[in-house]
Amino acid sequence: MSHSKRTKPFLGVVLAATLALTAACGGNSDDSDDKGSEASSAQGDQSQAPGLEDVPDVVAEVNGEEVTKDEFTATYEMALQQATQQSQMTGEQPDEDAIKKQTADQLVDTELLVQEAENREISATDEDVDKRLEGLAEQNQMGSVDEFLKALEQQGTTEDYAREQIRIQVLIEGLVNDEAGPIKPSDAELRKIYDQAVKQQKAAAQKGGQEQKIPSFAKARPQLVQQAKTTEQGKTARDLVTSLRKDAEITVNL
Repeated sequence: MSHSKRTKPFLGVVLAATLALTAACGGNSDDSDDKGSEASSAQGDQSQAPGLEDVPDVVAEVNGEEVTKDEFTATYEMALQQATQQSQMTGEQPDEDAIKKQTADQLVDTELLVQEAENREISATDEDVDKRLEGLAEQNQMGSVDEFLKALEQQGTTEDYAREQIRIQVLIEGLVNDEAGPIKPSDAELRKIYDQAVKQQKAAAQKGGQEQKIPSFAKARPQLVQQAKTTEQGKTARDLVTSLRKDAEITVNL
């Protein structure tokens, strides 16, 4: 299979909402050395990160495509960071072995989805990426796409890397839409999501948490629609992965 050049995912704070469809979205390049250098340059040199000394250079193979250590590290480090932040609230130390396994599984699942999208001749154009960047800038209350990209660069993410991850996300969303058709949540479904958010906020405030003002249902509707779509897209993606895994040749070397 011939793949366009692409790298594994970055799940930063700013991009997390958009790239949460499969928790990790990415793919492979035909040249494993190029793949590794791209992932490393986008996220910094993490190949010697603590706890990863025993991780092999090729973490997994999916239908002949390799998941490299550098690609794995970029995703693992972000997942570990998130788990460490959560541990400060729960008091439980992160299970690094479990996070490694989860990271490998996520990258395998994402590669399967990208391969299937390419098999169906689904593509993501530069215009698609630009439109998504404009939406992200607006959602994050940035004055422009350039301002948004500068914020990402301050987090250590290059513009090329960010654009590639968005392209991959758009690609997988295209696959999900091809599989399940357009998702149009009903008002009843949106109301359920809204009521749950209000209930959770009240419960958090009663426990001494910071009380946040929740907008009216009408004002929150665009965000509710997106949340409902993301939830349904995630379910479709998981079902697709389950089906694709049955016939795939997968080797995980952890």
